[in-house]
Amino acid sequence: MRRKLIYIALGILASGLIAASFLFGLVFISCVVPADKPAVIYIPRGATYTDVLDSIRSGGLIIKNQGIFDWVAAKKNYPSLVKPGRYVVDGKMNCNDFINMLRSGRQTPVRVTFNNIRTMNDLAGKIGRQIETDSAAIISFLEDPANYSDDGFTRENIMSVFIPDTYELLWSSDPEQFYTRMLREHRRFWNAERKEKAGRINLSETEVSILASIVDEEAVVADEKPRIAGVYINRLKRGIPLQADPTIKFAVNDFTLNRILNQHLLADSPYNTYKYKGLPPGPIRCPSIDGIDAVLNAEKHDYLYFVARADFSGYHNFSRTLTEHNRYADQYRKELNRRKIYK
Repeated sequence: MRRKLIYIALGILASGLIAASFLFGLVFISCVVPADKPAVIYIPRGATYTDVLDSIRSGGLIIKNQGIFDWVAAKKNYPSLVKPGRYVVDGKMNCNDFINMLRSGRQTPVRVTFNNIRTMNDLAGKIGRQIETDSAAIISFLEDPANYSDDGFTRENIMSVFIPDTYELLWSSDPEQFYTRMLREHRRFWNAERKEKAGRINLSETEVSILASIVDEEAVVADEKPRIAGVYINRLKRGIPLQADPTIKFAVNDFTLNRILNQHLLADSPYNTYKYKGLPPGPIRCPSIDGIDAVLNAEKHDYLYFVARADFSGYHNFSRTLTEHNRYADQYRKELNRRKIYK
Protein backbone atom coordinates (compact mmCIF):
# COMPACT_ATOMS: atom_id res chain seq x y z
CA MET A 1 0.00 0.00 0.00
CA ARG A 2 2.80 2.35 0.95
CA ARG A 3 4.62 1.63 -2.29
CA LYS A 4 1.43 2.31 -4.23
CA LEU A 5 1.06 5.72 -2.56
CA ILE A 6 4.65 6.53 -3.44
CA TYR A 7 3.98 5.67 -7.08
CA ILE A 8 0.87 7.83 -7.09
CA ALA A 9 2.79 10.72 -5.53
CA LEU A 10 5.59 10.34 -8.05
CA GLY A 11 3.04 10.24 -10.85
CA ILE A 12 1.39 13.45 -9.62
CA LEU A 13 4.78 15.10 -9.27
CA ALA A 14 5.78 14.04 -12.77
CA SER A 15 2.50 15.30 -14.17
CA GLY A 16 3.06 18.59 -12.38
CA LEU A 17 6.57 18.86 -13.73
CA ILE A 18 5.36 18.12 -17.23
CA ALA A 19 2.60 20.73 -16.91
CA ALA A 20 5.03 23.27 -15.45
CA SER A 21 7.50 22.52 -18.20
CA PHE A 22 4.78 22.98 -20.79
CA LEU A 23 3.67 26.26 -19.18
CA PHE A 24 7.27 27.43 -18.94
CA GLY A 25 7.70 26.68 -22.61
CA LEU A 26 4.66 28.73 -23.55
CA VAL A 27 5.84 31.66 -21.44
CA PHE A 28 9.30 31.69 -22.98
CA ILE A 29 8.56 31.02 -26.63
CA SER A 30 7.56 33.59 -29.24
CA CYS A 31 4.49 35.39 -27.94
CA VAL A 32 2.94 37.01 -31.01
CA VAL A 33 2.42 36.54 -34.71
CA PRO A 34 3.57 37.54 -37.21
CA ALA A 35 7.00 36.69 -35.80
CA ASP A 36 9.02 37.50 -38.91
CA LYS A 37 9.46 41.24 -38.27
CA PRO A 38 9.13 43.85 -35.51
CA ALA A 39 5.89 45.78 -35.11
CA VAL A 40 5.06 49.09 -33.44
CA ILE A 41 2.28 49.54 -30.91
CA TYR A 42 1.10 52.80 -29.35
CA ILE A 43 -0.36 52.84 -25.85
CA PRO A 44 -2.01 56.20 -25.05
CA ARG A 45 -1.91 57.95 -21.70
CA GLY A 46 -4.56 56.61 -19.32
CA ALA A 47 -4.94 53.31 -21.20
CA THR A 48 -6.32 50.24 -19.43
CA TYR A 49 -5.19 46.65 -19.87
CA THR A 50 -8.06 46.13 -22.31
CA ASP A 51 -6.86 49.16 -24.27
CA VAL A 52 -3.38 47.61 -24.40
CA LEU A 53 -4.79 44.47 -25.97
CA ASP A 54 -6.60 46.64 -28.54
CA SER A 55 -3.34 48.49 -29.26
CA ILE A 56 -1.55 45.19 -29.80
CA ARG A 57 -4.16 44.15 -32.32
CA SER A 58 -4.07 47.59 -33.98
CA GLY A 59 -0.32 47.12 -34.41
CA GLY A 60 -1.02 44.10 -36.60
CA LEU A 61 -0.09 41.53 -33.93
CA ILE A 62 -1.95 38.47 -32.71
CA ILE A 63 -1.13 36.99 -29.32
CA LYS A 64 -0.53 33.26 -29.79
CA ASN A 65 -1.97 32.20 -26.43
CA GLN A 66 -4.19 34.81 -24.79
CA GLY A 67 -4.57 32.75 -21.62
CA ILE A 68 -0.82 32.55 -21.05
CA PHE A 69 -0.39 36.25 -21.87
CA ASP A 70 -3.09 37.21 -19.36
CA TRP A 71 -1.61 34.86 -16.75
CA VAL A 72 1.88 36.39 -17.09
CA ALA A 73 0.41 39.90 -17.04
CA ALA A 74 -1.54 39.15 -13.86
CA LYS A 75 1.49 37.57 -12.15
CA LYS A 76 3.49 40.73 -12.85
CA ASN A 77 0.58 43.01 -11.84
CA TYR A 78 0.79 44.65 -15.26
CA PRO A 79 -2.94 45.58 -15.51
CA SER A 80 -2.29 48.03 -12.65
CA LEU A 81 1.01 49.28 -14.09
CA VAL A 82 0.11 50.18 -17.68
CA LYS A 83 2.48 52.86 -19.03
CA PRO A 84 1.91 54.90 -22.18
CA GLY A 85 4.39 54.87 -25.00
CA ARG A 86 5.53 53.72 -28.39
CA TYR A 87 6.83 50.17 -28.20
CA VAL A 88 8.68 48.23 -30.88
CA VAL A 89 7.83 44.56 -30.48
CA ASP A 90 10.30 42.02 -31.80
CA GLY A 91 8.30 39.30 -33.49
CA LYS A 92 10.38 36.68 -31.64
CA MET A 93 9.79 38.23 -28.21
CA ASN A 94 8.34 35.83 -25.61
CA CYS A 95 5.45 36.65 -23.29
CA ASN A 96 7.71 37.23 -20.30
CA ASP A 97 9.94 39.73 -22.14
CA PHE A 98 6.95 41.37 -23.83
CA ILE A 99 5.19 42.03 -20.51
CA ASN A 100 8.43 43.16 -18.88
CA MET A 101 8.95 45.72 -21.64
CA LEU A 102 5.43 47.11 -21.34
CA ARG A 103 5.46 47.03 -17.53
CA SER A 104 8.73 48.94 -17.29
CA GLY A 105 7.69 51.53 -19.91
CA ARG A 106 10.77 50.67 -21.96
CA GLN A 107 9.54 52.38 -25.09
CA THR A 108 11.46 53.13 -28.28
CA PRO A 109 11.92 56.87 -28.98
CA VAL A 110 10.60 58.57 -32.10
CA ARG A 111 12.69 60.86 -34.28
CA VAL A 112 11.03 64.27 -34.11
CA THR A 113 11.98 66.88 -36.70
CA PHE A 114 10.96 70.52 -36.87
CA ASN A 115 12.28 73.34 -39.03
CA ASN A 116 11.05 76.39 -40.91
CA ILE A 117 9.01 77.45 -37.87
CA ARG A 118 7.61 80.99 -37.84
CA THR A 119 5.04 80.93 -35.05
CA MET A 120 4.13 79.09 -31.88
CA ASN A 121 1.22 77.54 -33.77
CA ASP A 122 3.63 76.22 -36.41
CA LEU A 123 5.80 74.64 -33.73
CA ALA A 124 2.90 73.11 -31.82
CA GLY A 125 1.35 71.77 -35.02
CA LYS A 126 4.52 70.01 -36.17
CA ILE A 127 5.30 68.54 -32.76
CA GLY A 128 1.69 67.52 -32.12
CA ARG A 129 1.74 65.40 -35.27
CA GLN A 130 4.79 63.45 -34.10
CA ILE A 131 4.12 62.70 -30.41
CA GLU A 132 1.03 61.85 -28.37
CA THR A 133 0.55 65.36 -26.97
CA ASP A 134 -1.71 67.47 -29.17
CA SER A 135 -0.89 70.95 -30.45
CA ALA A 136 -3.46 72.69 -28.22
CA ALA A 137 -1.77 71.37 -25.08
CA ILE A 138 1.64 72.55 -26.31
CA ILE A 139 0.31 76.03 -27.13
CA SER A 140 -1.39 76.26 -23.73
CA PHE A 141 1.89 75.40 -22.01
CA LEU A 142 3.97 77.89 -24.01
CA GLU A 143 1.47 80.72 -23.59
CA ASP A 144 1.86 80.59 -19.82
CA PRO A 145 5.16 82.27 -18.79
CA ALA A 146 4.89 80.69 -15.34
CA ASN A 147 6.03 77.45 -16.96
CA TYR A 148 9.44 78.82 -17.94
CA SER A 149 10.05 82.22 -16.31
CA ASP A 150 12.36 80.59 -13.75
CA ASP A 151 14.57 79.52 -16.67
CA GLY A 152 14.99 83.16 -17.71
CA PHE A 153 12.53 83.26 -20.62
CA THR A 154 9.49 85.38 -21.41
CA ARG A 155 6.40 84.86 -23.52
CA GLU A 156 8.07 86.97 -26.22
CA ASN A 157 11.41 85.14 -26.39
CA ILE A 158 10.46 81.54 -25.48
CA MET A 159 10.79 80.54 -29.15
CA SER A 160 14.55 80.99 -28.83
CA VAL A 161 14.64 77.77 -26.77
CA PHE A 162 13.69 75.62 -29.73
CA ILE A 163 16.59 74.91 -32.07
CA PRO A 164 15.28 73.40 -35.33
CA ASP A 165 16.78 69.94 -35.82
CA THR A 166 15.94 66.25 -35.42
CA TYR A 167 15.69 64.83 -31.91
CA GLU A 168 14.85 61.48 -30.36
CA LEU A 169 11.89 61.92 -27.99
CA LEU A 170 9.57 59.61 -26.13
CA TRP A 171 6.26 59.45 -27.97
CA SER A 172 4.39 59.81 -24.67
CA SER A 173 6.08 63.13 -23.81
CA ASP A 174 3.71 65.76 -22.42
CA PRO A 175 4.25 69.51 -23.07
CA GLU A 176 6.38 69.98 -19.96
CA GLN A 177 8.56 66.99 -20.82
CA PHE A 178 8.93 68.26 -24.39
CA TYR A 179 9.94 71.72 -23.16
CA THR A 180 12.37 70.29 -20.59
CA ARG A 181 14.05 68.20 -23.26
CA MET A 182 14.32 71.16 -25.63
CA LEU A 183 15.74 73.32 -22.83
CA ARG A 184 18.40 70.68 -22.21
CA GLU A 185 19.23 70.64 -25.94
CA HIS A 186 19.31 74.45 -25.95
CA ARG A 187 21.81 74.51 -23.10
CA ARG A 188 23.93 71.86 -24.81
CA PHE A 189 23.88 73.86 -28.04
CA TRP A 190 25.13 76.96 -26.25
CA ASN A 191 28.52 75.54 -25.46
CA ALA A 192 31.51 77.52 -24.20
CA GLU A 193 32.67 78.41 -27.71
CA ARG A 194 29.33 79.88 -28.77
CA LYS A 195 28.97 81.75 -25.46
CA GLU A 196 32.42 83.25 -25.94
CA LYS A 197 31.56 84.41 -29.46
CA ALA A 198 28.31 85.98 -28.23
CA GLY A 199 30.30 87.86 -25.60
CA ARG A 200 32.64 89.25 -28.26
CA ILE A 201 29.72 90.97 -30.05
CA ASN A 202 28.15 92.05 -26.75
CA LEU A 203 24.97 90.02 -27.20
CA SER A 204 23.31 87.53 -24.88
CA GLU A 205 22.32 84.06 -26.11
CA THR A 206 18.73 85.18 -26.48
CA GLU A 207 19.73 88.36 -28.30
CA VAL A 208 21.81 86.32 -30.73
CA SER A 209 18.75 84.16 -31.39
CA ILE A 210 16.56 87.21 -31.96
CA LEU A 211 19.00 88.67 -34.46
CA ALA A 212 19.46 85.25 -36.10
CA SER A 213 15.72 85.00 -36.66
CA ILE A 214 15.82 88.28 -38.59
CA VAL A 215 18.86 87.15 -40.60
CA ASP A 216 17.07 83.90 -41.45
CA GLU A 217 14.10 85.84 -42.82
CA GLU A 218 16.24 88.28 -44.78
CA ALA A 219 18.59 85.80 -46.42
CA VAL A 220 17.44 83.90 -49.47
CA VAL A 221 20.93 82.62 -50.18
CA ALA A 222 22.56 80.96 -47.17
CA ASP A 223 26.08 82.20 -47.90
CA GLU A 224 24.91 85.79 -47.43
CA LYS A 225 23.83 85.28 -43.82
CA PRO A 226 27.18 86.25 -42.20
CA ARG A 227 27.34 89.44 -44.28
CA ILE A 228 23.74 90.40 -43.47
CA ALA A 229 24.43 89.68 -39.80
CA GLY A 230 27.43 91.99 -40.02
CA VAL A 231 25.25 94.83 -41.30
CA TYR A 232 22.86 94.52 -38.37
CA ILE A 233 25.67 94.30 -35.83
CA ASN A 234 27.19 97.47 -37.30
CA ARG A 235 23.84 99.26 -36.94
CA LEU A 236 23.40 98.05 -33.36
CA LYS A 237 26.87 99.30 -32.44
CA ARG A 238 26.15 102.73 -33.92
CA GLY A 239 22.67 103.03 -32.44
CA ILE A 240 21.03 103.04 -35.89
CA PRO A 241 17.57 101.42 -36.12
CA LEU A 242 17.78 97.99 -37.76
CA GLN A 243 15.05 98.87 -40.25
CA ALA A 244 14.55 95.17 -40.98
CA ASP A 245 11.60 94.50 -43.26
CA PRO A 246 10.89 91.01 -41.83
CA THR A 247 10.16 92.57 -38.43
CA ILE A 248 7.47 94.70 -40.09
CA LYS A 249 5.85 91.59 -41.55
CA PHE A 250 5.85 90.12 -38.05
CA ALA A 251 4.46 93.34 -36.55
CA VAL A 252 1.51 93.46 -38.97
CA ASN A 253 1.18 89.65 -38.92
CA ASP A 254 1.40 89.27 -42.66
CA PHE A 255 4.26 87.11 -43.93
CA THR A 256 2.94 87.20 -47.50
CA LEU A 257 4.03 90.80 -48.07
CA ASN A 258 6.42 91.20 -50.99
CA ARG A 259 6.69 94.93 -50.57
CA ILE A 260 6.83 97.02 -47.41
CA LEU A 261 4.82 100.22 -47.82
CA ASN A 262 4.79 103.43 -45.78
CA GLN A 263 1.52 102.38 -44.16
CA HIS A 264 3.21 99.27 -42.76
CA LEU A 265 6.00 101.34 -41.25
CA LEU A 266 3.45 103.14 -39.08
CA ALA A 267 2.65 99.98 -37.09
CA ASP A 268 2.97 100.76 -33.39
CA SER A 269 4.69 97.58 -32.32
CA PRO A 270 7.91 96.84 -30.41
CA TYR A 271 8.75 94.68 -33.44
CA ASN A 272 8.75 97.72 -35.72
CA THR A 273 12.50 98.17 -36.09
CA TYR A 274 11.98 101.25 -38.23
CA LYS A 275 10.28 102.96 -35.29
CA TYR A 276 12.25 101.54 -32.36
CA LYS A 277 16.01 101.15 -32.03
CA GLY A 278 17.67 97.94 -30.96
CA LEU A 279 16.43 94.39 -31.13
CA PRO A 280 12.74 93.47 -30.88
CA PRO A 281 11.63 91.69 -27.68
CA GLY A 282 11.76 88.22 -29.19
CA PRO A 283 12.55 86.14 -32.28
CA ILE A 284 10.30 86.58 -35.28
CA ARG A 285 10.72 82.86 -35.98
CA CYS A 286 12.62 79.88 -34.57
CA PRO A 287 16.20 80.81 -35.43
CA SER A 288 18.08 78.18 -37.41
CA ILE A 289 21.48 76.82 -36.43
CA ASP A 290 22.89 78.41 -39.60
CA GLY A 291 21.35 81.74 -38.62
CA ILE A 292 22.72 81.64 -35.08
CA ASP A 293 26.19 80.68 -36.26
CA ALA A 294 26.04 83.40 -38.93
CA VAL A 295 25.49 85.99 -36.20
CA LEU A 296 28.23 84.52 -34.02
CA ASN A 297 30.60 84.50 -36.99
CA ALA A 298 29.32 87.69 -38.60
CA GLU A 299 31.41 89.11 -41.40
CA LYS A 300 33.45 92.12 -40.32
CA HIS A 301 32.92 95.00 -42.74
CA ASP A 302 31.65 98.58 -42.76
CA TYR A 303 28.38 98.06 -44.64
CA LEU A 304 25.32 99.71 -43.09
CA TYR A 305 22.71 99.00 -45.77
CA PHE A 306 21.56 96.27 -48.11
CA VAL A 307 18.68 95.74 -50.52
CA ALA A 308 17.62 92.89 -52.78
CA ARG A 309 19.16 92.93 -56.23
CA ALA A 310 16.87 93.92 -59.07
CA ASP A 311 17.63 90.68 -60.91
CA PHE A 312 15.66 88.74 -58.26
CA SER A 313 18.57 86.34 -57.89
CA GLY A 314 18.09 86.24 -54.13
CA TYR A 315 21.33 88.11 -53.56
CA HIS A 316 21.62 91.62 -52.15
CA ASN A 317 23.55 94.79 -52.91
CA PHE A 318 25.44 96.06 -49.85
CA SER A 319 26.30 99.71 -49.29
CA ARG A 320 28.39 101.84 -46.98
CA THR A 321 26.56 105.09 -47.69
CA LEU A 322 22.90 106.05 -47.85
CA THR A 323 23.40 107.60 -51.29
CA GLU A 324 24.70 104.35 -52.72
CA HIS A 325 21.95 102.38 -50.98
CA ASN A 326 19.21 104.63 -52.35
CA ARG A 327 20.49 104.07 -55.88
CA TYR A 328 20.24 100.29 -55.46
CA ALA A 329 16.88 100.60 -53.71
CA ASP A 330 15.49 102.67 -56.58
CA GLN A 331 16.56 99.98 -59.05
CA TYR A 332 14.75 97.36 -57.00
CA ARG A 333 11.57 99.47 -56.67
CA LYS A 334 11.47 100.01 -60.44
CA GLU A 335 11.77 96.28 -61.03
CA LEU A 336 8.93 95.63 -58.54
CA ASN A 337 6.80 98.09 -60.48
CA ARG A 338 7.77 96.53 -63.80
CA ARG A 339 6.69 93.13 -62.47
CA LYS A 340 3.50 94.72 -61.06
CA ILE A 341 4.34 93.72 -57.51
CA TYR A 342 2.60 96.33 -55.42
CA LYS A 343 2.11 94.58 -52.09
